Amino acid sequence: MLSVKETLGAGACIVNGGVTNGRAGRARWASAVLAALGLLAGACGTGPGTGTPTRTVTGTVTVPQSSPAATSPTPSATTTGGSLVAGRYQPLWPFADEKQARDWQESYRSGGHQPWHLDAERTALSFTQGFLGFTGVDQVVKRTVTGADARVSVGTRGEGGGRPGIAAVIHLVRFGAGPDAPWEVVGTDDTTFSLTTPGYGAVVSSPVRVGGRITGVDESIRVDVRAPGSARPLGERCCVAAGGDGVPWSATVTFRAAPGRTLTLVASTGGHVAKVERFAVTGVRVAR
Repeated sequence: MLSVKETLGAGACIVNGGVTNGRAGRARWASAVLAALGLLAGACGTGPGTGTPTRTVTGTVTVPQSSPAATSPTPSATTTGGSLVAGRYQPLWPFADEKQARDWQESYRSGGHQPWHLDAERTALSFTQGFLGFTGVDQVVKRTVTGADARVSVGTRGEGGGRPGIAAVIHLVRFGAGPDAPWEVVGTDDTTFSLTTPGYGAVVSSPVRVGGRITGVDESIRVDVRAPGSARPLGERCCVAAGGDGVPWSATVTFRAAPGRTLTLVASTGGHVAKVERFAVTGVRVAR
């Protein structure tokens, strides 16, 4: 009987020998074992495909801190619970969970209700102006859509009719299934102004410490805690002085929110040519 190889982990293998009766059987068994060990020596080596095993995780997402712009949130091992978008992103706006997104789909199919949910640009501007209250950020500077994933750069009008300045790069993902799945805001990409603490998808309680990095001169940072359905911030802190080249900033914010609720932490700065010139958001959940 030939041996059976079982993979234990990176570079670790075991051999389970079979049982064969008789001298001739033992001789054949020994030859088979030697041949099998030769194969295993190659299989348990350090070539491509060996090393630390890849783990599949669900839940929290983190943002790699590359500079000047970080990539979009990717899964990490600390996200808990909730109705995630595409199984990995925090639903920030306009839908609080997948059921709300499905309810809209049904109303759209039956009566064409609120078709703007199918437009990534309009959704990004509605999030910026309506949900965040940044009415001066009214320009779509750039749009990139790849399948069910979109990045929309929003900004303010340039001085004297010049090129608009980018305030934030908003990340949107289709929420649900079908060609009429609506767009959902799930975060922003890091630029010269980032919000990296707490981590994306982290479980938080009040007060929460918020922070990141900023490049600029004489900056004044405001932090708000927001949630869908609330006209006013659930918590706010103003103003944090900052400035320099990629220097850290931080603030502590007190808020009141129901346990398990998804919140949007918003950091904004401006005052040079517009009230809000740059902003960044991240999604977290309130501890139960």
